[in-house]
Amino acid sequence: MNPAYISALSALLGSAIGAFASLATTWLTQRHQEEARQRAQEVARRERLFVEFIDLVSKAFIDALQRTEIDPSQIIPLYATMGKLRLFASKRTVEAAEQVMQQIVGTYYAPQFDLKKRPTVDEKLDILREFTEICRTELRGFGK
Repeated sequence: MNPAYISALSALLGSAIGAFASLATTWLTQRHQEEARQRAQEVARRERLFVEFIDLVSKAFIDALQRTEIDPSQIIPLYATMGKLRLFASKRTVEAAEQVMQQIVGTYYAPQFDLKKRPTVDEKLDILREFTEICRTELRGFGK
């Protein structure tokens, strides 16, 4: 074979390999960036949902402490948010949210809380602790 052909073939082959490597690197980079963007969007969606639930629970819990009957305007938005949680959150997070809901409903039927007296601060008043800890764990694990 003619040495000129070998030299030309080597140059063409080297260019083709270089172009292929460049295309593969670009494709992999874009794929990684898209996956990272999707993960960030999912984490942001869950964060918004968890914050919405916490806000609604806080309002409903204060209402439950002051009343002895359920106020549908406080409970119905909570059930709607629970439905959203079931769509996007982990099973463990949903179970913690269900426990919070049970505590709120139970508080409506408990003796009325006297806000004029200084309450004893105990774990019964911190109904969101377990839920928020589970949410934090879920968000940290999902963002990776």
